[in-house]
Amino acid sequence: MAEQPQPTPTRGSNPPNAEGVEPALAPMPPTPGAPDEPAPVVVSMPVGIRNVALTIVASLAGVAALNYAQPILIPVVLGILIAYAFEPPVSALARVKIPRSIGSGIVVLLAVGAIAGGVWSLSGQAMQIVSQVPQAAAHLRERVQSRQARGGAIETVQRAANELQKTANVASQQAQSPAASPNVQKVQVVNPPVNISSYLYWGGMGVIGALGQGVVILFLVYFFLASGNLYKKKLVKIAGPHLWQKKLTVEILDDINSQIESFIRVQVLTSALVGIATMAALWYFGLDQFIIWGLLAGIFNSIPYLGPVIVTGGLGTVAFLQFNSISQTALICGAAFVITSLEGFLLTPALMSRAAKMNPVAVFVGLLFWSWIWGIWGAVLAVPMLMMVKAVCDHIEDLQSVGELLGE
Repeated sequence: MAEQPQPTPTRGSNPPNAEGVEPALAPMPPTPGAPDEPAPVVVSMPVGIRNVALTIVASLAGVAALNYAQPILIPVVLGILIAYAFEPPVSALARVKIPRSIGSGIVVLLAVGAIAGGVWSLSGQAMQIVSQVPQAAAHLRERVQSRQARGGAIETVQRAANELQKTANVASQQAQSPAASPNVQKVQVVNPPVNISSYLYWGGMGVIGALGQGVVILFLVYFFLASGNLYKKKLVKIAGPHLWQKKLTVEILDDINSQIESFIRVQVLTSALVGIATMAALWYFGLDQFIIWGLLAGIFNSIPYLGPVIVTGGLGTVAFLQFNSISQTALICGAAFVITSLEGFLLTPALMSRAAKMNPVAVFVGLLFWSWIWGIWGAVLAVPMLMMVKAVCDHIEDLQSVGELLGE
């Protein structure tokens, strides 16, 4: 009896077993693009659509709540930061047996008195700046008029734009029907002139509102200082019944305290150095009211990236109006830029602890976000709030990736 030929196994099929039954085909691995290319590594990461949707909705609700509650949240955050700055003298008074309630009041009153005395002593220079505004505006108007009389690139561009506009008008008139064009009446829109008085009124109302918020912040600072570690003890108490929960809460609060204290200490020191160096440079170049501009440079130094740009732009405008020289203006702006650059790239990173160092990209993105939410106060408070978020994320396992993104 002739033997039956055995089927030849092919690629992608299995040979038949002893009974002659071919087993089920095994699934083939994914074929790579090139013959020698290894198969790609695929990681299964199931994503719950419901969880993603809930996260997006919760994030949008949180952003809306931050924007809506800014009249309450901004004074609270400012009060906490100022309380951190005033904590060392209050603690020193407490060590000499002065109650925190009395020591807090002494420190707050001394700070208010120092600020009021400084404002009063510099009010003369501030009034000189205000009195120079009309002269500066007249000087700027004369320069613009003389520039227009001489002509130049702007005048050439303006004439070209006028000729193009005339050509477009002729083309549009030819495109209209002859019967309808005589009945068309031209309408000219006249924009109303700028009402400076209304801007001054709303600016004055803003100053009054800022003073009211300042009083609220001072009361919050006093209460935070007088309470001491009360809220820390309460947070530890309500953290949970287990010891590890209380220990984790203490570690998070201590980390936040150390990072914020380090940030406040470094910020005050660097702002003072920037202010003094800017005053000296402006005095050397002969700029009027150099003390006020030095103080503004130190204050705006607390706003990362944007603060030095604002100060440099203001100094450039004032220097050009005073000296009427582009070279002198460039020297003053260059000196201010060098001072802020040395502080930002050398001094602050050297003084800041490793745990408090932030990723520059994260700082810039956080600055954009908080400026969009809270305006100028968001720009001031962006870095300390990012530090608080990083301190919390570093101690929670599920959020450590966020802390890694924020840190260096």
